[in-house]
Amino acid sequence: MPVERAGSWSLRWDRYAGRDVIPLWVADTDFRAPRGVLEALGARVRHGVFGYSLPPEKLRSAIVERLAGRYGWCVEPSWIVFLPGVVSGLHVSARRLLAPDEHALVPTPIYQHFKRALELAPRPHTDIPLALERGRWVFDFDVIKRTPARLAYLCNPHNPGGTVFTRAELVQFAQLTRDAIIVSDESRSGLVLEPGAKPLPIASQSPELSRRTVTLMSANEAFNMRAAGCAWAVGEDPRLREAMSLDARAHALPSPSVFGYIATLAALREGNAWLAAQIEYLRGNRDLVQRELPLPMAVVQATYLAWIDCRGMHDAHEHFLRHGVALSPGEQFGAPGFVRLNFGTQRARLRQALQRMTRALNSAG
Repeated sequence: MPVERAGSWSLRWDRYAGRDVIPLWVADTDFRAPRGVLEALGARVRHGVFGYSLPPEKLRSAIVERLAGRYGWCVEPSWIVFLPGVVSGLHVSARRLLAPDEHALVPTPIYQHFKRALELAPRPHTDIPLALERGRWVFDFDVIKRTPARLAYLCNPHNPGGTVFTRAELVQFAQLTRDAIIVSDESRSGLVLEPGAKPLPIASQSPELSRRTVTLMSANEAFNMRAAGCAWAVGEDPRLREAMSLDARAHALPSPSVFGYIATLAALREGNAWLAAQIEYLRGNRDLVQRELPLPMAVVQATYLAWIDCRGMHDAHEHFLRHGVALSPGEQFGAPGFVRLNFGTQRARLRQALQRMTRALNSAG
């Protein structure tokens, strides 16, 4: 049975409480977390003491094993710095890895917290526009080539475009950014839908890249545990690692909660079958969106987010909302005229939303 999320303090669902609106905007899914996660959290609740917690060494080991097994990436446990979330890692990186007068590169469109982190720091930056080529959003390498920077951000798999960057694309990105620090958000690497696509941590491509990269990761996205609050940064260089550490953050940000540690460990150890089933279901949802919605969109190689070109419409976000479907507006990602659709929901609900959107398109004509 689908989970009833209305009234559960859900950001996504409660924003439109009391309205006939299907919320397909902010990026979480409508699926229960894996059974092993629920059982592990329940056991900790029954323990009944929720004091200060240390990162468990067995979680470090589980992360090391995961990275080696899934990506062939060998890291040391000491390279891992725990964070309350990937967004926190973006904000820490902007403030701690860049001096006030140092420059950053940001692929655009992009998940809004990349640019928000730089704006709040504040730090100067240049947008690197992504271009649609053969159904994939890829880098404009000419802009990267002529724009020197101290730090370059990367989002792989890409949010909102859904691209899984290839080895050749990552190597060229690395070469053109010269000796810049790379901060790579790879928190969606567990959500690859395209059978031929393979997520590759950019830091794993060479020893030189490993030494100048901070990789941000989390189990929250893949296993739908965003409220658990646990992420990590991987950095081989001790100076980069120290800049991301709790001491360097001067306690302005907390450590993950004990529930984040527990949920992440259980997901990595026991959630693989659940994850495989979810990916298969999301692949069917993606295909449904691509088949039923008569609007241009890139192939969603990864994530459960469709990036849809509505530049032929006037205020597509508001138009679809009036017809009962809430999407994320493209302006949020630096691309007016687009919308982002979250298809991480039950298929019957998704079908209903697509029917409403089709009626909205017909009425717009």
